[in-house]
Amino acid sequence: MMPLPALPKRFHAASIWALYGLGLLPAAWTFYLGATGQLIGNPVKIFEHLLGELALRFLILTLAISPLRDLAGINWVRYRRALGLLAFYYVAMHFLAYMVLDKRLAFSVIVEDIYKRWFITIGMAAFVALIPLALTSNRWSVRKLGPGWVKLHRLIYPIAAAGALHFCLAVKVIGPEQLIYSGLVGVLLGWRLLRPRYMDWKRSTRQNKTGFTASRAQPE
Repeated sequence: MMPLPALPKRFHAASIWALYGLGLLPAAWTFYLGATGQLIGNPVKIFEHLLGELALRFLILTLAISPLRDLAGINWVRYRRALGLLAFYYVAMHFLAYMVLDKRLAFSVIVEDIYKRWFITIGMAAFVALIPLALTSNRWSVRKLGPGWVKLHRLIYPIAAAGALHFCLAVKVIGPEQLIYSGLVGVLLGWRLLRPRYMDWKRSTRQNKTGFTASRAQPE
C-alpha cells in the first residue's frame, strides 16, 4: 500500500489546534442558527441531538486511531488526545443542553429522568466515566499514573458501548444511523479482542522475513 504523504513535523501542533477548531465548529454554527431562529422544528432538540451525535462520532474516531495504524499503517496517534477531548466536550455540551435548554434546570425532573429513563441513566453514567479520562489526558498524568493510566483509559471501551446504546435507546425505532454507529463501535471494540493475535502474527511474519533476508545476505 502506498503510504500517505507525511505532514512535516513543524505543522503537527498547528494541525492539532486546527482539529480542535474544526471539531467545535458544528456546535458553534448550529447554536448560532438556533439562536437566530434559523433551525426549522424544535431548535433545542435539534441542537441537543447534534451534540450527542457528534460526541459519538468523535468517540468512534478516537477508537479508530489504533486500527488505522495497525492495519493501514496510518499513524494519526498524535490526534487521538484531541479527538478524545472533543468527544468529552460534546458529551458535556450535550448534557448541558439537556439540563439548561431542554429541562431549564428543573433538577427534580432531571433526577426523575435519570432514575426512570434508562437511556438517560446510561448516557449520564458514560459522561461521568469520561470525566477522569479528560482530566488525565495530559503528559503529567501519564507520567504520574504510570501503567495505571493505560488501565484507566481502557474505560473508553465501555463508554463507547454505552454511548452507542444511549443513542439507540433514545429513539423509539432504530434506524440506519443507529445501526451504523452501533456497528462501527462493535467492530472497533471487536478489533481490540483480535488485536493481540494479529500483532503476534504481524511480528512473527516480520521476523521471518528479516531472518530470510539475513540468511540470503550471508556469504556462501
